[in-house]
Amino acid sequence: MRLKSLREEVLDANLELVRRGLVLYTFGNVSGISTEHGLVAIKPSGVPYEKMTASDIVITNLDGNLIEGDLRPSSDLATHLELYKKFPQIGGVAHTHSEFATAWAQARRPIPCFGTTHADYFHGDVPVTACLSEDEIASDYEKNTGIVICRVFEKLRFEDVPGVLVAGHGPFCWGTSAADAAHHAVILEAVARMAYYTVGISANAEPISNALHGKALPPEAWTHGLLRTGNRE
Repeated sequence: MRLKSLREEVLDANLELVRRGLVLYTFGNVSGISTEHGLVAIKPSGVPYEKMTASDIVITNLDGNLIEGDLRPSSDLATHLELYKKFPQIGGVAHTHSEFATAWAQARRPIPCFGTTHADYFHGDVPVTACLSEDEIASDYEKNTGIVICRVFEKLRFEDVPGVLVAGHGPFCWGTSAADAAHHAVILEAVARMAYYTVGISANAEPISNALHGKALPPEAWTHGLLRTGNRE
């Protein structure tokens, strides 16, 4: 079985979304990339998580061609591939329809940085993409979803904010590995939930100050060009 260790990591990252309550039925997917081989391992489409094994994980190249596996790759594969091609430092991508992050995406609102939990992982607001045009939706929706995500990071550093809300769809996160991407997806859902409650308590709540933001995320919190996961407490 090609890329056995990557398949196992991608399987466990997908199951982490289940363990943390971020997926419903077969919703969501995680992928990982072997930059050495130029190959991507991703969850198969439509397979229940409780029945999934490492051998079910599908291997494709960066053009989306099937290299190994008997199942269809996730329908979101093209989105993942756009991110890998645009940002070669990324080692994994996670997509969920987690409740609170998806609610912000459906409202087409970025998630403000209200506190240090947010600032430990996301430097500034979690952004929301522009809406796809009718032509973009009709022609190649998944690929164009990746492209619209990449457009957000023409003005932001993808290392600063390892996640984004796709308007009307849901969150995509990334990291140095499949496990790291899943970790960011879990944190993003917690941040989205806390921000929802914060706005509910006070509609006029303000983001934290730059000074406090900097205190939560000092320069030594960076490694290898991507945020180190795990808060500092």
